[in-house]
Amino acid sequence: MSIAPYPDWLRPPVGGYTAEDLDRLPDLPPHTQLLDGSLIFVSPQTKFHVRTKRLLERALELAVPDDWEVWPEMTVTLDHRNRPEPDIVVVRGGSDTGYLQTSFSADDVVLAVEVVSQESRDRDRAIKPRKYAAAGIPHFWRVECDEGRPVVYTYELDTASSRYIPSAVFHDRMKVDRPFPVDIDLT
Repeated sequence: MSIAPYPDWLRPPVGGYTAEDLDRLPDLPPHTQLLDGSLIFVSPQTKFHVRTKRLLERALELAVPDDWEVWPEMTVTLDHRNRPEPDIVVVRGGSDTGYLQTSFSADDVVLAVEVVSQESRDRDRAIKPRKYAAAGIPHFWRVECDEGRPVVYTYELDTASSRYIPSAVFHDRMKVDRPFPVDIDLT
C-alpha cells in the first residue's frame, strides 16, 4: 500500500504565500483564505451561519444602489499577503473584471460582513476587522449568535485612525442608513 504524497502547498514558501498564489495553488480546499501569508481553511458551516448569511444577503440584494453588487464568499485582496473571504461583501459598480474574477480589490468594497463561527471567533472579532479597516473598507458588520438568533454589530471606519468605531447593535430589527438604507427583520 502506498500513501499519496502531501500537496506541495502544505509546506509554505519562505516568507509565506501571496494573494496571487491562491489562484495558482492546485487542489486547495474550497474557501481557503490567506492571512499574513498563511493559508486558512474553514470548517463546515452551521445552520445558523448559513441561514443568517442567506437572510442578510437577500436583504442587502433588495437594498443596494443600482450600480452596486452583493457577493457571498468572494475573497478580497487587502494587500500582497492578505486575501480573506468575508461571508458577504458589497462592492461598488465598476469592480467587475469578468467571469473569471476570484477576488475584489479592497478599494471596491463598501461593506464586509462576517458571521462569527466557533472556529473563526478570533479572526472575525479581531484580526479581520483590523485588516479590513487598515485596507480602507468603510463599513463592517459582525454577526454573533445569541441562542440561535443573529445579533448584528455595525462599525464605521474612522479614516483618521484607520480603525473601526462601533455604530450600533441590533437584536430583533436592523435599520441603518449607511452605507445605504436597509431594514432587516432579524427574528
